[in-house]
Amino acid sequence: MKADNLIRIYSGTEVSVLALQSMLEENDIGAMIQNDFQSGLAAGFVAGLPTSIDLYIQESDLAEAETILMAFMEGSDQEE
Repeated sequence: MKADNLIRIYSGTEVSVLALQSMLEENDIGAMIQNDFQSGLAAGFVAGLPTSIDLYIQESDLAEAETILMAFMEGSDQEE
């Protein structure tokens, strides 16, 4: 993935981000997770929050990903 074309489409807990990433990848949309909290722990300091993990996709995949994101968000609302 080219970092200059990435856009953040979702922030949430690790579980929700991994679930959405899986849904996107099932539809051939590559997704990248940025977890500053985990990265900070690995480096020996704390950065970010454990509940604020970001999910990025290529800007060119946004139109297709929006449908998947909407379905994911609707499913998340029903679980609460």
